[in-house]
Order: sequence, then C-alpha cells, then structure tokens
Amino acid sequence: MAGKLQLPPLQALVVFEAAARHGNFTAAGNELGLSQPAVSQRIQMLENLLNGPLFERRHRGVQLTVSGNALYQIVRTSLMDISEQIERTRYQRSTLRIDTDMGFASYWLMPRMNALQALIPGVEVQVSTSPNDYNFRDNNAHLAIYFGSGNWPGTHAQKLFPEDVIPVCNYDVMQKIGSDPAAETLLNYPLLKLPETRPQRWLTWEDWFHAQGVALPAQAGSRTFNAYSLVIQAALEGQGIALGWRPLISALLASQQLFVCGAQVRTERGYYLISAGNKPASAQQEKVTRWLLDEAWNFHH
Repeated sequence: MAGKLQLPPLQALVVFEAAARHGNFTAAGNELGLSQPAVSQRIQMLENLLNGPLFERRHRGVQLTVSGNALYQIVRTSLMDISEQIERTRYQRSTLRIDTDMGFASYWLMPRMNALQALIPGVEVQVSTSPNDYNFRDNNAHLAIYFGSGNWPGTHAQKLFPEDVIPVCNYDVMQKIGSDPAAETLLNYPLLKLPETRPQRWLTWEDWFHAQGVALPAQAGSRTFNAYSLVIQAALEGQGIALGWRPLISALLASQQLFVCGAQVRTERGYYLISAGNKPASAQQEKVTRWLLDEAWNFHH
C-alpha cells in the first residue's frame, strides 16, 4: 500500500489556486467567500510549509514567484481534473470537449457540427474558444485545434491544414480592382488586419507583400480588428481587403460573398489537431480524430 501523501490542507491549495489565477488576494476571497486576511493566512501557512515565498507582494496585487508558478501549474491541472471527474460522475453523461480559436470555430467547425454530432450520438459536444496560443498545462479539452508550428511539448499534434493565405474582398471592391490585379494595386485600399503579435503567430500583410516582392509602405492605410470575424465582416461590407486563411474563408468564396484578389502564400505553419500525449484516447475521441483528419484530407483533394 502506498505511503501517506504529503499534503497541506486541501482548502489551502484551493485558496492558492484562486489567488494565483486572480493575482489578487481580495478577488480570490470574494470568489471563495473568504476575507482577505483569511486568504493571506492560508497562503502564509503554505509558504511556511514550503520554506519560501509563493508570491511577490505588489502594489496592485500579487505575482507568482518561480516556485509559486511551478506549484500553480500542477495544482490548477490537478484541481481541474478532480472537478471534471466530479462533473462526469455527477451527470454520468459523456462529453467531448473541443478547444480552438474563434475563427476556426465560427467558419470551419460550426458548419460541420451536425455531422460531428452524428458520429457520436448521446455524447454532448462542447466547443470552447480561446484567443491565446494553446497551453498544454491549462487545457483540459479532449481535443484541441490550434494554429501554430506544431511544436507543443507533451502533446500529440497532427497537421490538418497548412497556412494558405490569399487576399479577399467583396464584389464591389473586386470590380474596382479588376481581376488579377498587381500587388501594388491593393495598397489603394484599406488593409484589414488583426493586431500584430510578438512573437508573430500568423502571416501579416507585410509578409504577403514581401512574398510578392513589394515593400509595404509605412503609411499604407489599414484597419485593425481584434477578432478575425470582425476582419471578415469588414471585408464583406466592402471596407477594404482582408487576408483570407484557408479553409476559414472557403465557404465565403464558394458562395461568392468574397472574391480572391491576390496571390496565395503558404507558410510552414498551420492548423493542428492536438491531444494530450499522456492520456489514452477514448473510442469517441478516436472516432472524431479520424473524422477531422478525413475532412481535412477531403478539403485538400
């Protein structure tokens, strides 16, 4: 029989997780129905147990130390596992959770939800979205579809779609530009775009023009939106030209709501299907994985 576990009172870990997540003892207390001193006292107890600080006290809250962050990652994952298992046991209902970004969910997954659900009748499909890059530690989905280079340690990642990007615009703008315009012609219209990220996560207008051998002038007109659906909405309304990621804009091209108005550029990045490398896949997970890979393959061929 295994020896007794070396654990502090579990409530102290729950308090620590909330304090770390909020970066603020008062907010953690509000969530848990505890006073700020009660939160502080439990954190102090943990710190005494570990012989070192878990937080740096700041003017506007607290920030995790290196050892605090290491503990937070494992406590959060463990508490989420416990919480999910309790949910599963309580409802005895099978769920399949898919995490992705809003663009992929809206333009690719949503139109296929009925087909996906038909594969696994009786299973509740949950789709959740995040604007951030995939984080293996904080992610408790059964499957995730994220954009990147395919390198997420601790995961099994299979490429679904390469990053294929083409400028797109609505019919009115296309009529003005003419078919097969020179790259420079696009500079006469507002370039619709997402905010820049550091490090860069996807192709930018600068990259696209560079691939056409054109330097993007600093004063080029642009409009920035913080969600891809807004970029596409602006293009549909004729506000300018957007970069269209395949397969997200494929249905809009097919229905002639958008038109191609420039050359396609492909990079090494793409959309990947990700599963945790250390958890065995359930039968329903394997079914959905096969179906997603088939759907992607059919799209390319």
